[in-house]
Amino acid sequence: MTKSHENILVIKLSALGDFFQALGPMKAIKQHHPDAKITLMTTKSFEMLALKCGYFNDIIIDEKPKIYQIGKWLNLRKKLVNNGYDRVYDLQNNDRTSFYFNLFKKSNRPEWVGAAKGASHCNDSPDRTSSNAFEGHKQTLSLAGINNVDTDTLEWMSSDLSKFDLPDDFAIFIPGSSPLHPEKRWPAKYYIELSKWLSDQSITPVIIGGPAEAETNSEIAKSNDNIIDLTGKTDLFDIAELGRQSKYTIGNDTGPLHIISLTNCKTICLYCLKKSNPLKHTPLGKNTVTVEENDLNDVNLERVTDILSK
Repeated sequence: MTKSHENILVIKLSALGDFFQALGPMKAIKQHHPDAKITLMTTKSFEMLALKCGYFNDIIIDEKPKIYQIGKWLNLRKKLVNNGYDRVYDLQNNDRTSFYFNLFKKSNRPEWVGAAKGASHCNDSPDRTSSNAFEGHKQTLSLAGINNVDTDTLEWMSSDLSKFDLPDDFAIFIPGSSPLHPEKRWPAKYYIELSKWLSDQSITPVIIGGPAEAETNSEIAKSNDNIIDLTGKTDLFDIAELGRQSKYTIGNDTGPLHIISLTNCKTICLYCLKKSNPLKHTPLGKNTVTVEENDLNDVNLERVTDILSK
């Protein structure tokens, strides 16, 4: 007889791209246990997303205590043990969550689906980490009988874009990436060339990014009067909605591009192979193309416009 699971904990702490890769598996868990109470343990940064997605009945914030913060560890252990979970889905699968597994005594440990040694549904296959996190989650969930796992296309992430007064036909530029890895950025001159090509097609380029990209984005925006610069003006929900409404998105390997890719916008992701592994970090959208080079200076305009023209 199949055991009924009425009180479930899902663990997913960070980071932004990994959290979005886990949304499809989270949705599949909800669909597999439609009548269960499902709690997410996450960090403060992802609380709003967790509340909005609709896959959870409750949220626990993990303060990620330091090893010497004994009081916080005891509080965390009490919270985990006393809540009476009968199954845990560990979508973080790192040393910290393996330690959380061991906070439970063997006598009252819930079923544990993850990579922790000793878990009831332990995915210790090396294939779990040979591809992207999403594929690893699919492998792990299959051990618990969850096989219908697809990407989350983020319909629940809606936003009113009228505040930006955008034209009907626009394309998103994401020229930024981690400031620690400038080589992951396609040179600004190519975004400038691409903006002119799009303008000739009556498509308005729209730039998004944060403070770390402000200088580069401003350089691109000033080159073409048709460009709309939304740097510093968009939140995550705006970004998802922009993806749904834009004709194209072109950008580097960075979080906002991975969000837009999930909306199935036609997306081009530019990969510097010296710093990114497309096998592990390719965006999950079904309408995404990657352009890969050791040096992004070697990716010319024609290579990108050929993809957009198809």
